[in-house]
Amino acid sequence: MPRLREYFARYGNVYRVFAPSRGVYDYVINHPDDIKQVLLSNHRNYTKGQGMDRVKILLGNGIMTSEGDFWRRQRRMMQPDFHRRVLDRFARLIHEVNEKFVERWAFHASRGEPVNLTDDASELTLEIVLESIFGDDLKRVERQLGANPFELVAKEQNRDLKFAFRFRSLAKLIGELIGRRRRAPEERHDFLAMLMAARDHDDQPMSDKELIDEVMTLIVAGHETTAAALTWTWYLVTRHPEAAAELEAEADRTPDGLLDLEAAESLSFTHQVVQEALRLYPPGWLFTRRALEDDELGGYPVAARTDVFISPYTLHRHPDFWTAPEEFQPARFAGIDAKERHRFAYIPFSVGPRHCIGENMAMFEMLVHVNRMARRFRLKRLNDDPIELEAQINLRPRSNLLMTVKIR
Repeated sequence: MPRLREYFARYGNVYRVFAPSRGVYDYVINHPDDIKQVLLSNHRNYTKGQGMDRVKILLGNGIMTSEGDFWRRQRRMMQPDFHRRVLDRFARLIHEVNEKFVERWAFHASRGEPVNLTDDASELTLEIVLESIFGDDLKRVERQLGANPFELVAKEQNRDLKFAFRFRSLAKLIGELIGRRRRAPEERHDFLAMLMAARDHDDQPMSDKELIDEVMTLIVAGHETTAAALTWTWYLVTRHPEAAAELEAEADRTPDGLLDLEAAESLSFTHQVVQEALRLYPPGWLFTRRALEDDELGGYPVAARTDVFISPYTLHRHPDFWTAPEEFQPARFAGIDAKERHRFAYIPFSVGPRHCIGENMAMFEMLVHVNRMARRFRLKRLNDDPIELEAQINLRPRSNLLMTVKIR
């Protein structure tokens, strides 16, 4: 991360770095016009780049890692499942999980105990994603096994081969759930039911292997990025009392109870806070594309098979597109600033055909959580130690964030 920032300051919008392991040069692009070319205008010339082999070990051939016609088939089949009308079905689930954590935080507050915000954000988002995928099957499996077999996703921090092996071992369990549903069909409204009902242009369903890979992709992608984003949001809010006060004021104006997607998105200042947190600390801080044929970026020739790196973290702090880029200013996402900004200067969920399919669901969860908690609590960091960044697959704090919680 420091090296990316140093190189950007020194070399600007386009530069290349020699990769000794492959004996080639990799390009790094930082200008929105070039990013638009790679991710949208000329996207068919680019496939996923470096690092995908490791991710495939973890997730299989789901929409995050697949390519070509197979990816297009899967994306078309899954896209309707993330329509706004469909996401509204999960409003009650999101509400109930947050209410559970309201009780937990109130208990800690009554005892003067700190909250481990990192762990709680991870647990909360994992519970939402698992119940949205499996519905009441999740509780049945927990009763059968005496524990939630998927909790390792939240509890195990390392994303190494050992974790990948343990996580992939859950494929058998998911396959059993799919088989059970096929043998005893009933009306359900969770993501697994929607994936099983999806059909391609030839009226063919996904195979069990395809279903398993997509489910595993949804679990990891739907949990980790949202958990990291919530952690960064609360970190920034606690550092800026004026923003915290405005957030609380908006929460106080919001009726208590369940919020649907439209109501959540109408929380204008909460939305700006979450957007600004995603600008400063995008969980997906770096990704790559590999050129299939020769191209030109920023006036420089890019040969076929060259890896092109894009860092939303660097892009979101580009001084040509952001005023005071290092400062936390939620209002930059309101008014004329937001309308005039280059569309491709802000890509926390990527852009183009491969933008994150779960963007609206993630925003729904974050808006509801921040609003409901700001209505009831005031958080303060337990200490002011500098934050170290852990830039692995996702960008997150290296150490857990501990917060004191005061009931408002």
